[in-house]
Amino acid sequence: MLPSRYRVVERRPELTDTVTLTIEPVDAPVAVGRPGQFHMLWAFGIGEVPISIAGVLRDGRVEHTIRSVGAVTSALCAAPEGTMLGVRGPFGTGFDLEAAHGRDLLVIAGGIGLAPLRPVILESGRNRARFGRVTVLVGARSPAGLLYTAEFDRWRAAGVEVSAIVDSAPSGWTGEVGVVTRLIPSALDDPTRTVAVTCGPEVMMRFSAYELIDHGVPGDAVQVSVERNMQCAVGLCGRCQLGSQFVCHDGPVFPWPRIAELLRMRER
Repeated sequence: MLPSRYRVVERRPELTDTVTLTIEPVDAPVAVGRPGQFHMLWAFGIGEVPISIAGVLRDGRVEHTIRSVGAVTSALCAAPEGTMLGVRGPFGTGFDLEAAHGRDLLVIAGGIGLAPLRPVILESGRNRARFGRVTVLVGARSPAGLLYTAEFDRWRAAGVEVSAIVDSAPSGWTGEVGVVTRLIPSALDDPTRTVAVTCGPEVMMRFSAYELIDHGVPGDAVQVSVERNMQCAVGLCGRCQLGSQFVCHDGPVFPWPRIAELLRMRER
């Protein structure tokens, strides 16, 4: 429950309201964590928020991509190099990539939801031979909202297919326009041998799951990452409770059958 001190060693702007912080341990480092898990980041004197792990470097440094949406995230986004932060974790469940070994892996991201999926993409690229076809589908409201575009070519060089689609685009955009679910059928070779992982707005994840299952992907092969207001991170405060599930402890990554009805209830 006590945070370890980490120092900001790099601040990289991603979007107008989003930055990636690279931090290194000052005290004993926290555990590395699995793709899909999160840390609690503490802006001293302001507060603490859950932020997904966006990358782990070989020297023990950790990357977090943060969108400025409140007092704490605004302070984190504005933190210059040298700033001391508190880190707790890692917490929650991660994506089960072992389930995708020997099978096709489909990554579906919406907006900032690409951040917790980035470690999945990096790991699948580093261990490309363990997977069949690896495809990343990225959706955003506009081209200006696409994360990590400078990395797309590196992902492709590692053998990962990358496709982007936007809700609307200015003149000059040569990519796809529409919702990300439009890209799913062309990303499926053998649906019965596909594992899909997704993170983004809940409506996007619901309709992605419906589309995947309609095309023959087994429901238990679909993994979704759910976002909630997580404060204690250990399932005690109840702030993140969703039905019988505590997202910080039982999630944030769930197999679709386990969370489907709870997310459908939010449609009604």
